[in-house]
Amino acid sequence: MDLLRFITAGSVDDGKSTLIGRLLYDSKSVFQDQLEAIEKTGQVNGQINLALLTDGLKAEREQGITIDVAYKYFSTPKRKFIIADAPGHIQYTRNMVTGASNSDLAIILIDARKGVIEQTYRHSYIASLLKIPHVVICVNKMDLVDFSKERFDEIVEDYKNFASDLDFKGLEFIPISALNGDNVVDTSPNMSWWKGKTLLGYLEDLEIEVDETKHEPRFPVQYVIRPQTEDHHDYRGYAGQVRSGLFKKGDDIAVLPSGLRSKIKSIYTYESEVEEAFAPMSVTILLEDEIDISRGDMIVTDKHQPIVSQDIEAELCWMDAKSLVPGNKYLLRQTTGSVKSAVKEISFRIDIQTHEKLESSQLALNEIGRIKIRTAKPIAFDSYFENRGTGSFVLVDEGTNNTVGAGMIVGAY
Repeated sequence: MDLLRFITAGSVDDGKSTLIGRLLYDSKSVFQDQLEAIEKTGQVNGQINLALLTDGLKAEREQGITIDVAYKYFSTPKRKFIIADAPGHIQYTRNMVTGASNSDLAIILIDARKGVIEQTYRHSYIASLLKIPHVVICVNKMDLVDFSKERFDEIVEDYKNFASDLDFKGLEFIPISALNGDNVVDTSPNMSWWKGKTLLGYLEDLEIEVDETKHEPRFPVQYVIRPQTEDHHDYRGYAGQVRSGLFKKGDDIAVLPSGLRSKIKSIYTYESEVEEAFAPMSVTILLEDEIDISRGDMIVTDKHQPIVSQDIEAELCWMDAKSLVPGNKYLLRQTTGSVKSAVKEISFRIDIQTHEKLESSQLALNEIGRIKIRTAKPIAFDSYFENRGTGSFVLVDEGTNNTVGAGMIVGAY
């Protein structure tokens, strides 16, 4: 079975945790001891409080919010799923960015009573910024608006009007009631006017692009294997995970950023030699020539090369309490490599509610902006739009070793 990673987002009290609990409960993915524990804890309107399946921390339950990104796993006969439950408050924007970075789909909840609000704009923009290809708008709490088709249609129209400039491959709207289970796993008898799929039905049937061989071949070197034994005196292998594309024995390759060229002599997995390797296989590649390669270098096919530059322009979500200002220096980690870098310029800050580009001399915690960075030495990268694996990076404060920023590369400047 294939795997679908998705994130849930919405305003506080929109019912994210209840929705996830309902998916787990109705798909029979809850262990008996978990079920017994939440049955003892309490009920909501005479029903099991399914939100407790995700809100595991006492402090979070007391505040009525989900603070960190909670990951949950479940499966059906058709597919396996990983859910990232992101918090709704604006001060946890960085948490949503973290949860969304590897997601194939975003579920954005809208309270049927409140309609499209500021948090809806923010979460939709982040989903667009992170190039999440598919978005499902779940209009929740339909039971509180008498399952009104008119109210659902009104919210759909409002959302489409503001989201027209966002880049989504697929956009779906589903009316649900997570508390009662309407249109979550089973079709709702209360909304006979709805002829579409249930949420789980949509998640099971969604076609996602899992064929990474369609992208250009990229192999960041993680480790250089030099046994230096009598049996393997001249052995030199380059181990790592294929990020994208397809490598074959005999391919002409280039090693970046040096630009040295060679040909693939052989490819090995843990078990045996193979003729080709594709994402996300972990392999060891041997080359016909002895050339200088180290961790962080990238092996690519000779014809389809990424950008090599010291000057990077990127969208950045700032994650540290201490604001980002031009001149600050950080360790930039991208694929398997690390390089010292300095922030040269903050081009603008993005107002996530209005999508406006505002002049700014700094980025505060949870703010997103466009920056220019210079690295101490050239690195190889693609734009995030073309390749999420080689177009993303994090900034690390060398003094504290804290991750202070998450970046999506636009290109070189």
